This record gives sequence, structure tokens and C-alpha cells, in this order.
Amino acid sequence: MAKSALIRSGMDLEDMPSETPIMADTAATVPYTVIGESDADKDHFVVRDGVAFAGTHLIIDLWEASRLDEIDHIEETLKEAVEAAGATLLHIHLHHFTPNGGVSGVAVLAESHISIHTWPERGYAALDVFMCGDARPHETLAVLRRAFEPGQVGLGEHRRGLTL
Repeated sequence: MAKSALIRSGMDLEDMPSETPIMADTAATVPYTVIGESDADKDHFVVRDGVAFAGTHLIIDLWEASRLDEIDHIEETLKEAVEAAGATLLHIHLHHFTPNGGVSGVAVLAESHISIHTWPERGYAALDVFMCGDARPHETLAVLRRAFEPGQVGLGEHRRGLTL
């Protein structure tokens, strides 16, 4: 949310939690525990390192990447990423822009979403991978590397819904 929108909404920026980026090599498979004793009381929050939160939001930048204008390839890649993460695909919607061939879209998941925005003329793709419950969002990285063969990958992680 833009700073001006926060101010207009009356929110105090001093109370906003800060985002802590992590290095790609520390984003190994991390065990998650779903909170709740039965299906009736599961809210799909997770516990990692003794901290409860809604889910993991990965911000992924792919640079020097290929096949960013191939909408069918992107759709298949998103499906493979969802499967690798152990998530549940509900719907995929992609849009192909002209004249540059960029693609924007989202895979809507029971556990949240994966979004993608590509700039093939720059070899760049921006992805958000947000998943709750016992889904494994870091598992999408290997799929994205294989599918788009980026020269560089930027990765940030944010824990959404931290409980205080």
C-alpha cells in the first residue's frame, strides 16, 4: 500500500511492521506446522521458529530471464510451481500484452496466490508467491529457475499476519 494511501486511511506509519529480506541461499525447505487441533478450528496459520503467522510471502525478481512472452509456457510453469509447493490451484488468469508480449496474471490458490508480471524486452519478471497453511512456497524457486533460466534471482521474504 502506498504511503499516501496509508496516511489517507489514518494509519500510523510508525506502527507498521518492517519487512526483513532474506538471502536466496537461506531459503531452504522450512518445516511448517499448521495451528489447530481439528479441521473445525484450523485457521491455516503456521508456526516457524516458535512464531505464529498467516503465511510466507516471497517477492521474487528474475533478471536475464527467457520465455517471458510465452503465455502457454508461463501457465504450465505456474501449474508446476503450485504442485511443487503442495498447494491447491483454484484458477489461473493470464493476460498477454501487445506489442511487447509481456504477461501479467495470477494463479489463485486455496492457500493464497502466485502472481507474475513480465517485461520480456528487459528479460525481467516480478513474482509474488504467498502461501499459508502447510504449503511450501520456497519449493517454487527451483521450478521458476528451470522454466525461465534467469541469470540473476532476487528473493525477499515477509511473514504475513505476525501475531503479537
